Amino acid sequence: MIARDRRAADRAAIDCQERALSGVALVNISKTYDNGARAVSDLSLEVADGELMVIVGPSGSGKTTVLRLIAGLEKLTEGEVRIGGRLANQLDPKDRDVAMVFQDYALYPHMTVRRNIAFPLVMRKVPRQEIKQRVERVVELLGIGELLNRKPHVLSGGQQQRVALGRAIVREPAVFLFDEPLSNLDAGLRITTRAEIKALQVRLGTTTIYVTHDQEEAMTLGDRVAVMCDGKLHQVDTPARLYGHPKNRFVASFIGAPPINLLDGRIERKGDRLIFVEGPDETSDGAKHLILHKGWHKSVEPLVGSRVLLGLRPQAMSAPSRGTAGDRQNTIDVTIDHVEMLGEQMDVIGQTQFQSRLVARIAAREDFPASGTVKLRVDTRKLHFFEPDAFGRNLLS
Repeated sequence: MIARDRRAADRAAIDCQERALSGVALVNISKTYDNGARAVSDLSLEVADGELMVIVGPSGSGKTTVLRLIAGLEKLTEGEVRIGGRLANQLDPKDRDVAMVFQDYALYPHMTVRRNIAFPLVMRKVPRQEIKQRVERVVELLGIGELLNRKPHVLSGGQQQRVALGRAIVREPAVFLFDEPLSNLDAGLRITTRAEIKALQVRLGTTTIYVTHDQEEAMTLGDRVAVMCDGKLHQVDTPARLYGHPKNRFVASFIGAPPINLLDGRIERKGDRLIFVEGPDETSDGAKHLILHKGWHKSVEPLVGSRVLLGLRPQAMSAPSRGTAGDRQNTIDVTIDHVEMLGEQMDVIGQTQFQSRLVARIAAREDFPASGTVKLRVDTRKLHFFEPDAFGRNLLS
């Protein structure tokens, strides 16, 4: 009995070790093309076994290049790609045990859905009966049984996307790689399909790396999200921490909708209070200011006298209730350009005293003015402070 228990424990330990080696590790990878263009620069990233990692960034940030480097479709200039604990630099794409779903789905137009899904197994000379069983499992998983005898040109975008997923899943790879697979779908179908992809990934437990330019898609899908710009990795974190604790101005601006407001000004001391004053240094003492929440004082104290960018999320503002002194003190004057109604919420879009563009997402009110200058209350517990340059660090992180 003791020997059997020990063997079971040993087998469990081995299984855990094997599972621990099924992630992806990128170690100081770089890619420079023959024309000297550097697409990826010294990037390191670890994706855990079973994790859904989303890489997000603007067009040209290098995110798709990273995916192609993992797949072996591009050759590294420097660094290492490890898949399942194995160095993959010199492995051909077919030997890396990854399955990739492309933006255009890349289905074979002359093949039926059944043959498209089975094709990777046919190419690997998998026995016919096993192919049949694996295709049937995938078809049931995706709910596309009625499509098996159709060809891609008669399928909708969402149906084609499911077939492309099926072709990837049937391989039972160590890693799924998704290159903006929802970009060709309309807005409503994207929302539905990304929920299906998330549920499917959780069910399969396969390590997944998903590339998108859509920050909302990234935040709703990813266990963690890697934010890229100009070939560099700026922050890797959970969606909640990316939103609440961005490491720099770029991450703060890219993550969140509507984007964060950035107001140029300085931190000053006024009696026992610390305040933020928008505008140039010569702004008079009577200028409009925000009183910083006391919880910030210890962290903000070293910034007194410094110029900073105040980061103010649109959701951190509201229309003030009437009558309280606190409301009157911590408000910001906004000259309205226009108001966008969004059902229970509305976006107030305008300019501050110093012509900084500002967007506030507040509760919708029928009596809210469509023009003129209004006071919006600011929750000063939800502020960020950045160095003024384009990738200026978060001064409180």
